[in-house]
Amino acid sequence: MGNAESNAYQNHLSRFLPEEQSDIDGLFETLSGSSGSAGAKNVKAAKKTVTLAALQARQSAHTREPLPEPMTARLYNGMKSIDLPGKSSGLGEQIAKEQFVVFMSNLLKGNADEKISIIMRMIAKTGGPLKGKQILEFIEDLITSVVHVLSYRKELKGWTLENTRDSSSGVKALASELLSELKLPDGTKPVGSQLLETNFDQGVIEDWVYRVPQISVFLSVVIRQGLHVLHSLPDQTNDILNLVPHCKGIKGRGVVSLFDIPAIIYINSHLPAEMQHKWQLLFSSRLHGESFSQLCAHIVNKGPCIVVIRDLDGFLFGGFASHSWEVKPQFQGDNRCFLFSVFPTLAVYTYTGYNDHYMYLNHGQQTMPNGLGMGGQHGYFGLWIDSDYGKGHSKAKPRCTTYNSPQLSAKEDFTLDAMEVWAVGDAPESAGKKGKKSILDVDPQAQALLEMAGKSRQSEGLRDPMEEDEDDD
Repeated sequence: MGNAESNAYQNHLSRFLPEEQSDIDGLFETLSGSSGSAGAKNVKAAKKTVTLAALQARQSAHTREPLPEPMTARLYNGMKSIDLPGKSSGLGEQIAKEQFVVFMSNLLKGNADEKISIIMRMIAKTGGPLKGKQILEFIEDLITSVVHVLSYRKELKGWTLENTRDSSSGVKALASELLSELKLPDGTKPVGSQLLETNFDQGVIEDWVYRVPQISVFLSVVIRQGLHVLHSLPDQTNDILNLVPHCKGIKGRGVVSLFDIPAIIYINSHLPAEMQHKWQLLFSSRLHGESFSQLCAHIVNKGPCIVVIRDLDGFLFGGFASHSWEVKPQFQGDNRCFLFSVFPTLAVYTYTGYNDHYMYLNHGQQTMPNGLGMGGQHGYFGLWIDSDYGKGHSKAKPRCTTYNSPQLSAKEDFTLDAMEVWAVGDAPESAGKKGKKSILDVDPQAQALLEMAGKSRQSEGLRDPMEEDEDDD
């Protein structure tokens, strides 16, 4: 090994803590087919190599592979792309230890510039320039691998592939959303079929990796959990720790969430950092019935929430409320609120500064609109659920003034099919007191009307079933 090579190798190795170096050494020894005594690591380890077959064998040695086969091949191509000083590029089909360490160093510890050449080869063996559709296929493989490996390693924190929507459409939606962030050198963003056929050079893709943090985070998860290396030694950032929030309130209820795993990851990444660690189910129309009074009873004074709705056409959309919902005829919240779409497209729409009509909840008044709304204005909300539960609208011609969102539902005036509300982050201290009160407790007239309709017992039986804070992991 020449001095230049030795110095470069040592520089990359020094990025890892001693226990991390030991972890990487152990993985390489396993992949190179050697039991490897400690004394063999200095001279002989450099001559050992890893092949694609060894990587695939490591995966298939398990009853169910930690990583899908396409991603294993992409990782191998990334390792093979590392050029070593003093040696001709491309060492045939074998990965030397130096290449292995530099690959780990650049992807787990490097900046966008260090990651980009590896990512280019992971997208296509030949490197760039690359078509949009090649990049899209890579992102889809990457997201699929993240969902698969987190499920395999039991790292979904209470979510499962059984209690969430099927992830296949979510993978495509998230991949399309991340791809749409590609910008040409002149700052323009190609769209639609043009995006898929456009050629992007290395500089453009490097800029994209720098601006879209999910790519680096997903790669880190795939390497750490897929190859089972450094998985117990997370970075100092919370990107990976809060990738998936802890799920509370759904275990054992037989409910399949309206969200899929990719959508949970994406929406969670847009929440304020201090709210990304936990989601707790407050209201589900399938658990608590189709009742606006029940909705209010379960979400008022419970802290920041995510509301998600499915209309009868299958469109999924909703909003993040940054403050506890309060029943009052005034707008509330702040500029951290946003609207979002989950299906058929995945997107987040943030405040414009045009007005402060962030969130609104009113019930039982004759002079002001009664319902739950976000963005826009009375009678013309970006998202509205009427107190006559089951009806709603999403009006935006051409865009919602508060959030710059388009029409989120299939039809401007829609019929509600299902609805969920999730509290995010830690519950406010007041939730234990105020949150226990049903709207029926504070509105005797509403209770009397329900009793006349013979519905009081059903409502009482459904009250406060989500208060327990069970461990769903």
